[in-house]
Amino acid sequence: MPQVVDHLAELTGFRDRDLLDVTLVGAFKDLLAPEMVAIYRCVGEGNERRWIMRARLGKGDLVATADTLWLDPSQLPRLESQPARHNCLLRQETMVLGGEPSLSLFPLASDREVIGVLEISTAAPMSAEQMRLVASVLRIYRNFQGLLDYSERDTLTGLLNRKTFDDSFLRVVTSAPPPADAGHAGTQRRHHGDGSCWLGVIDIDHFKRVNDNFGHLIGDEVLLLLSRLMRSSFRYHDRLYRFGGEEFVVLMRSASADAAMLAFERLRSNVERFAFPRVGHITVSVGFTEVRSADTPASAFERADQAVYHAKENGRNRIADHAALVAHGALVEDTPDGDVELF
Repeated sequence: MPQVVDHLAELTGFRDRDLLDVTLVGAFKDLLAPEMVAIYRCVGEGNERRWIMRARLGKGDLVATADTLWLDPSQLPRLESQPARHNCLLRQETMVLGGEPSLSLFPLASDREVIGVLEISTAAPMSAEQMRLVASVLRIYRNFQGLLDYSERDTLTGLLNRKTFDDSFLRVVTSAPPPADAGHAGTQRRHHGDGSCWLGVIDIDHFKRVNDNFGHLIGDEVLLLLSRLMRSSFRYHDRLYRFGGEEFVVLMRSASADAAMLAFERLRSNVERFAFPRVGHITVSVGFTEVRSADTPASAFERADQAVYHAKENGRNRIADHAALVAHGALVEDTPDGDVELF
């Protein structure tokens, strides 16, 4: 029992979801001595849903392995390529596969949905007591995930909220493979991505008219539907935030300004074509900037905010690249700390 309590204390001691998953597989490795334990999450939308490995420990492994969040989605296996795992996800129930070794699969759920699968491979089938132990730990895991969601996510849209932006900004901008001897809570990342970080600010055009003409309940529905369009327009590893009101933020990696522009254009076009119930069609304006090595969250946000302001002042329903505006003389960046003035 003390060993279980120690692992539960460690599990609930982190506020980083990556470390939470790594700690969970580490706990089950110590408690059950399995051949292998791994967590797989479901990412993507529609027919492009795929498996990403969040943490895996083999019998002789000292450090967990994981797929990098910046991995090209096309390199990840599709859901249907792993039938047993897929069935566990769909049925939302524990499955035990015979054979040597025996494989047990447990659905991982949040308060909103089933988000992944825990796989435990053991030399012999797990006992009833071991199965109850796993189920109990997973209930605590789910409850703790719910607490993290409550503190980190916007209650209406489910996107990340503003207070998480600074911490996640620094993690994304400085993300790098941890050393192989990073310790129990470390991971070895596979298939490291590249590209620069980009920050975009998205603002709904004339959103006040929506609230004035249709009421705040319909306005909230527009915000909820826009958040869903954002999820389907960007990649699973792009960080999506609601900053409040009709203002949204995206933090992502792209190889170039053109690639970032295409991503934001995909959202702008999807929003313009979508028929919102009662409201009809709306548009968004977007401003974005490349994140610089010396940037603070505030300095990067300020440049993107200046760009979206320029887009709204010059016709709306368009995308503005801060660097391009400066290059063409539409904005002047005339101070060392990045303050910008509009002509």
